[in-house]
Amino acid sequence: MPLITSTQMFKNAHEGQYAIGAFNVNNMEIIQGIVEAAKIEKSPLILQVSAGARKYANSIYLKKLVEAAIEDSGLDIVLHLDHGESFEICKACIDDGFTSVMIDGSKYPFEENIALTKKVVEYAHAKGVVVEAELGKLAGIEDAVNVKTKDATFTDPKEAVEFVERTGVDSLAIAIGTSHGAYKFKGEPRLDFERLETITKLLPNTPLVLHGASTVLPEFVKHCNEYGGEIPGAQGVPEDMIRKAAKLGVCKVNIDTDLRLAMTAAVRKFLVENPSVFDPRKYLGPAREGIQKMVQHKIKNVLGSSNKLR
Repeated sequence: MPLITSTQMFKNAHEGQYAIGAFNVNNMEIIQGIVEAAKIEKSPLILQVSAGARKYANSIYLKKLVEAAIEDSGLDIVLHLDHGESFEICKACIDDGFTSVMIDGSKYPFEENIALTKKVVEYAHAKGVVVEAELGKLAGIEDAVNVKTKDATFTDPKEAVEFVERTGVDSLAIAIGTSHGAYKFKGEPRLDFERLETITKLLPNTPLVLHGASTVLPEFVKHCNEYGGEIPGAQGVPEDMIRKAAKLGVCKVNIDTDLRLAMTAAVRKFLVENPSVFDPRKYLGPAREGIQKMVQHKIKNVLGSSNKLR
């Protein structure tokens, strides 16, 4: 089975008021854990590759691993470029066979963001590839994305309408209070659901995307710290907020930090409890299992995409 685009996935998710998980991948074990979880839960799936992943593993290796996962699982999978910084990067990934790309022009002024996004859309659509763009700036750090809190800005609903109309983009990542990394909130978590509802009403046919939406599950932070880690005060987006966002028009939820924490917690625990072991397969196996269980939890209890294969 070939890779697919997210078009029908998002249509189904929007109508069913659930969200599709877009999970960042960096190596074989992460891909295997995520795909096995989606297979068990019978869930649609997006696997996405960031700038950091491309630098670490090279996109061609990751693409071949995803193709192997499709052959092994029989699942329909979208391969998505996360936070493409330029037209050239997006073009390269489109030419390499990605079925979805994100052009992130959010750091530019409004008109420049429109011009860049439109250029990517025109090239991608001619190749049958869908495009995600971003309007507004999320705070936090993730791979090549680094935005200070003072520079973060929420998405303006009226600008969102103009942006979608002028670019022809297929989906839109919006800023309503989430942020990248493991330290999303200093105080009480809060998302601007009123802003989300307004954007959804103004753009009823445009799938919305939530970046920086890991919940930073406390058990993984606890295990990391218990076995030698130092991750004090980490706090993510509460799961009930993600569920609410999915019912208000968010069709794609990006998850990266939770994958890292699940994997690191399992590796740390194994190595502390088995100090004489030096076979990577011995500790990467539990890491893969930890990712699988965490992703199953997300699919079933947070995203609501279990049994949504069509």
